Amino acid sequence: MGKIFYVMGKSASGKDTIYKELRERIPELKTVVLYTTRPIRDGETEGVEYHFSTVERLDDFRREKRLIEERTYQTVYGPWSYFTVDDGQICLDDRDSYLMIGTLESYEKMREYFGENGLVPVYIEVDDGVRLERALEREKGQKEPKYKELCRRFLADEEDFKEENLVRCGIIRRYRNDDLRECLEEICRDMEAVLYR
Repeated sequence: MGKIFYVMGKSASGKDTIYKELRERIPELKTVVLYTTRPIRDGETEGVEYHFSTVERLDDFRREKRLIEERTYQTVYGPWSYFTVDDGQICLDDRDSYLMIGTLESYEKMREYFGENGLVPVYIEVDDGVRLERALEREKGQKEPKYKELCRRFLADEEDFKEENLVRCGIIRRYRNDDLRECLEEICRDMEAVLYR
C-alpha cells in the first residue's frame, strides 16, 4: 500500500522550501496539487503550488461530492478556500507514494479519508521570532504586500497548531528547521526508512 507524506507547519516555517527540496531529492514520490480560491502570488504557477480556482468551481466539486477536505479562512481580503479534490491524483491501492503539503486541519481530514496508516506526518518547527522575520521578508518582496493578512495568519497558527491539536492528530515526530540542510537530511532518512523497508 502507498503512503502520503504530509508536510505541514506554521506559516514561514520553511515548509514550502522543504517540500520543493523533497520533490527533488525523492523524485519517485508523486505530488498532489491542492486547490485554492485565493489570488495567485508573485512567483507562483498554476498547477504547481496550487490549482487556482473559483468559488463557483468549488461549489461544483461540493455538489459532485468530490471534496476530500476543505477549509475556508476569513482573511482581511475576504474568504479564501483551500481544498483537496478526489480528481484521480491519489490512489493508495497501488505501490505509489505521494508528497503533499497542507495544514494540520487538512492533514486530519485526509487521515480520516484515507485512514491512519495511509498518512505519514512531516511536521516542521521553527522559533516564532524566526518565523515572523521570514514572513515579513517574504511579504516585503510582493508587489502588493499584505501585512494585515501576514499578522492574521501568524496569530491563527498559534491556535491551529497548539499542542493538544498536534497530540490529537498523532504528531509525535517534529523536525526543527534551524538548519535547512540538517533538517532535510533528517526528514529524508526517515522517509526513506518508510519507503524502502
